[in-house]
Amino acid sequence: MVCNRKTKTLVSTCVILSGMTNIVCLLYVGWVTNYIANVYVKVQEPIPEKQLEEDKGETLRIIERLDRLESVVNQHIQETPQKVEENAAESFTDSSLFAHWGQELSPENKRTALKKFQYYGYNAYLSERLSLDRPLPDLRPDGCRNITYPANLPQLSIVFIFVNEAPSVILRSIHSAINRTPADLLKEIILVDDCSNNEELKEKLKTSVEEMNIQRPGFIKIVRHAKQEGLIRSRVSGWRAATAPVVALFDAHVEFNEGWAEPVLARIKEDRTRIISPSFDNIKYDNFEIEEYPLSAQGFDWELWCRYLNPPKSWWYLRNSTAPIRSPALIGCFVVDRLYFEEIGLLDEGMEIYGGENVELGIRVWQCGGSVEVLPCSRIAHIERAHKPYTEDLTAHVRRNALRVAEVWMDEFKSHVYMAWNIPAEDSGVEIGDITERKALRKKLQCKTFRWYLVNVYPDMRMYTDIIAYGVLQNSLKSDLCLDQGPDTDNIPIMYICHGMTPQNVYITSNQQIHVGVLSPTIDDDDNKCLVDVNSKPKLIECSYAKAKRMKLYWQFTQGGSVQNRKSKRCLELLENAENEFGFQLVLQKCSSQHWTITNILRDP
Repeated sequence: MVCNRKTKTLVSTCVILSGMTNIVCLLYVGWVTNYIANVYVKVQEPIPEKQLEEDKGETLRIIERLDRLESVVNQHIQETPQKVEENAAESFTDSSLFAHWGQELSPENKRTALKKFQYYGYNAYLSERLSLDRPLPDLRPDGCRNITYPANLPQLSIVFIFVNEAPSVILRSIHSAINRTPADLLKEIILVDDCSNNEELKEKLKTSVEEMNIQRPGFIKIVRHAKQEGLIRSRVSGWRAATAPVVALFDAHVEFNEGWAEPVLARIKEDRTRIISPSFDNIKYDNFEIEEYPLSAQGFDWELWCRYLNPPKSWWYLRNSTAPIRSPALIGCFVVDRLYFEEIGLLDEGMEIYGGENVELGIRVWQCGGSVEVLPCSRIAHIERAHKPYTEDLTAHVRRNALRVAEVWMDEFKSHVYMAWNIPAEDSGVEIGDITERKALRKKLQCKTFRWYLVNVYPDMRMYTDIIAYGVLQNSLKSDLCLDQGPDTDNIPIMYICHGMTPQNVYITSNQQIHVGVLSPTIDDDDNKCLVDVNSKPKLIECSYAKAKRMKLYWQFTQGGSVQNRKSKRCLELLENAENEFGFQLVLQKCSSQHWTITNILRDP
């Protein structure tokens, strides 16, 4: 579960770090935007090579820039920290671990802390020095403390999954669950080790569990995988080992707040087809302080990365901050009736490693007759890692999983997922595995359409049924350059070496608008940016604003032809300019013989 928040008025959106949309800060002019808060190890500039010979200069400089760019992008995508040099004291200042913590540590202890941070993705050095039974601030809405719950609530099994987790963090999760869950409701705790290679998680963890089991033999169980299966199948392994009527599936880096279990169990007892998510707060990765998060629903964007959402209007109208929040999807950790989970199809075990399974579950539950809720009175704090140990190529797995979801559950809207990932719907080159069983499950459960889901469950999701072409837009004069949104704050499109990531995503609509950049997921997000002729110069302006102001935002385009503004009659073209980085400048001028092509054509205008 790796959600960060971007707060707007009455809106908390979770923008998941992704390879195409959010993980990579927009690429342009040979560098990446200042690292966002979740990139925690600064990439060092490589040592410059000797001066390149004049005759090879331009070509080799471009190659060198792309190599550097690739290394930066790979670090973002893989979310893998760089190795720390043993004697490089200056590296301390490069790590955000020490921005708000640890200034008083000796160089030796800083080195130790930094090594652990780079291994775990959070401050394991500090965690080892914190009490396993530390108190948490009670962040529930005030009314929660006055609610009474039935006496005969069902018992639950808590499942913690992990791979190469810090032992102190796992133990604190266990202690927190035991201390803040009524003993009569907590039947067992199950630890699923997804083939960790950390020796501390073998005998040492086993010994700790045996000591805790002295008073309640068999209370804590350990399930160990012989090979790494990934987060998705690890959750299912935990479910298979559980015996209580209700199963809570969590990461092993959480801490529970007071009274978290009773509201969850009461809602499931009332309706077993509800899948429940607690409300999450953040355990800061560097100093382990608890950061209160605003109440949110949980949704996703068109790449199917999960995100926090503003609660629906119907919830605000209740004027009751303790009321359950209807949620289109799940962030990742959830609680479910054990048998209902099986009936509804568990998680899609045909998915790989991580990502998309939570979105797929939310969509499936809603379309097949169940519901998803977030409970304000159930609060859990969760560490948001700086990097994750699941895989070295997380984005590839998420993309593959997203396409599985699209093909099984999203009907005609599956094209939106392919568009968001900027890959062709036919012959995508992404192998998604056999989906026969998942399609059969949908038919067996007699599930509703995805259009029904969008209209009735996720009405804030933007639909893009008017897009007729998408991909990268290239000019015949210089085919290795692509139209690029450029620095986000400039709102001036540029031509840049083709890399096919979000800043170079282009979408052409049936009403002849040209959108550049990310597809805006919901109506609460900033609008898409449209290509506009402003005083004979190309600009990127929010489409709704440009339309309201009757600006020149409509373009005539045919594959292999010109891109001509319908009103000004000027064409988008390249002009040679020796001062420009790649020798060409993007301009609007009298049409010549330049031609443009876009990667994917969905249908004719």
